[in-house]
Amino acid sequence: MKSAAPLLILAASTQASDVTPVGKVVSLLSDLQAKILSEGKEAQKTYSEFAEWCEERSKDLGFEIKTGKAEAEDLSATIAKETATSGSLNAKMDELSAALATDEADLKAATEIRHKEQGEFAAAEQELTEVVSMLERAISILEREMAKGGASMLQLKNAQSVAQALSVMVQASVLSSADASRLTALVQSSQSSSSDDEDAGAPDAAVYQGHSGDIIETLQSILDKAGAQLSEARKTETSNVQNFQMLQQSLEDEIKFGNKDMDAAKKALATSAGSKAKAEGGLAVTNKDLAADSAALTDLHQECLSKSQDYEAEVKSRDEELKALAQAKKVITEETGGADGIQYGLNQVSLIQISSGADLAKLEAVRFVFDLAQKQGSAALAQLANRMSTAMKTAGGDDPFAKVKGLITDMIARLESEADADASHKAYCDKELSEANEKKDDKTSEIEKLTTSIDQMSARSAQLKQEVARLQKELADLASSQAEMGKLRAEENANYKTGRADMEQGLAGVKLALKVLREYYSNSDKAHEQAQGAGEGIIGLLEVIESDFTKTFAEIVSTEESAVRAYDKQTKENAIQKAAKDQDVKYKAKESADLDKSVTEANADRSGVQTELDAINEYLDSLHKQCDEKVEPYAERKRRREAEVAGLKEALTILEGQASLIQKGTRSFLSSIHRH
Repeated sequence: MKSAAPLLILAASTQASDVTPVGKVVSLLSDLQAKILSEGKEAQKTYSEFAEWCEERSKDLGFEIKTGKAEAEDLSATIAKETATSGSLNAKMDELSAALATDEADLKAATEIRHKEQGEFAAAEQELTEVVSMLERAISILEREMAKGGASMLQLKNAQSVAQALSVMVQASVLSSADASRLTALVQSSQSSSSDDEDAGAPDAAVYQGHSGDIIETLQSILDKAGAQLSEARKTETSNVQNFQMLQQSLEDEIKFGNKDMDAAKKALATSAGSKAKAEGGLAVTNKDLAADSAALTDLHQECLSKSQDYEAEVKSRDEELKALAQAKKVITEETGGADGIQYGLNQVSLIQISSGADLAKLEAVRFVFDLAQKQGSAALAQLANRMSTAMKTAGGDDPFAKVKGLITDMIARLESEADADASHKAYCDKELSEANEKKDDKTSEIEKLTTSIDQMSARSAQLKQEVARLQKELADLASSQAEMGKLRAEENANYKTGRADMEQGLAGVKLALKVLREYYSNSDKAHEQAQGAGEGIIGLLEVIESDFTKTFAEIVSTEESAVRAYDKQTKENAIQKAAKDQDVKYKAKESADLDKSVTEANADRSGVQTELDAINEYLDSLHKQCDEKVEPYAERKRRREAEVAGLKEALTILEGQASLIQKGTRSFLSSIHRH
């Protein structure tokens, strides 16, 4: 740790009212040293803020790049998945189309066969029905005529064959000639040979009765066969109708479900194509953002590296400047003291160098805690360092460290209390989250089939919302970064103006000193012996200082111009990034809204255990709000807090030890000063 620079008190008294040239040079050099030191502190503050901004900005860009790469991978996987899904759906649709074509052809062929069978049955039924009716009438007529026993009956009995009997019936007008012809044809087709009555002689009455009975029996036999054929035809038709109806129902069902599957496949194909198109659009935007973030990170590294190099060069230059000023001041003070006293009547110059040990200890204690705060990234420790600084300035009594020790002790107790609270809270969160997640899993498994499509769309919508939130955060960070850049630029510009004014004033002072010395030493009309060599040495040194000041002044102007160009360039890049991210937010917000609309429509079919699942999810959300480690993991927070406690305890130990040593050394040193 750097020690505090000793406080140099120059006490000078003079009888003359005007300051001598040598005194003026010394005064100017002292003022310039003080201003350079102040400028160094301001530059260090500005650079520390800039370095912190570089680190934060680099982390933000790194996180954005990492997130963008993960998102690009997810989108690429979605595109590949949807491509495979589209291929399988197209193949399925081809199979369904072939099956539907086959079923429709089968149904058409079966319908045509049924129509043909139906026509054939109708014709056969009509013919058989007419035959049965005709036979029934003929039998009825024969039985009636036989019962009458008239002349017609005698002729009927004398008939030698069925054909003659039918002819007699036609002549008697009891049967139409058409019916007789058809009956004759039926009888002839049903008998393989002629009746034996054709070769017999004239029979007796009994024989005639028998012949009439043969005719009736023959017609009755034909009637029975016709009736059996009609019954068989109707039975066959009924069976054919039932078989056709079953086949028709089966084919129509297959066609119906095939068309339903085809519609579902077409809808799924359209959904897959839409998801693929959205993923491809999102991938293009994400890749564009990735390229912009990568370029911004490269430019940021270059800018931060350039600033770091410029700052190191500035510190080195400032150290060299201070060294030169100190050397010049030493030369002027040591080499011109006698001459100055002789020439201008200076009475006495006394140097008292006082180094305040208490101030050193205070500075060391505050810096130790401040360094610990920076290392751990703790705002509380930084606030503690500020409070320590204030307390040290206002503390009184023999022990100026008492209040500081109390502050450190209180901070240690506070950190330990926070650690205990964090541990208890984490145990509660782990238990509740575990139980709630288990219940959620049980309920989710019950509605998994119903919520598959909804979950996919909801997940994508949630992802888009997160991406929109991330983009909005990035836009906010970008705006904050731009504002911080503006603030740093304003501070740099203010430092530039101050530094330029100081350099101009310093140059004017050095030039004035050179003018005074040159005018003095150039005048040879002196009443005393001149210290010509020493004067020329001082003039030469001041000339070197003038040259260094001029060079530094030019560097300050050049640095300011470079900073303005870098600021303008980064501002334009930020504007480009903002426009791209705003467009991305608009695109993804619209896609998320479309998905939410689709989810709302799909949720109409879901009920039941969803209510219980919603309640569990609501409880989980409340747990996540309480328990999620949004800033840093618990393990990291615990490690950091333990490091802070250990560091504070070490600081307290070091502070107690160094305080006593420094106070002792200070008393000894001040005693030696009093003796002098």
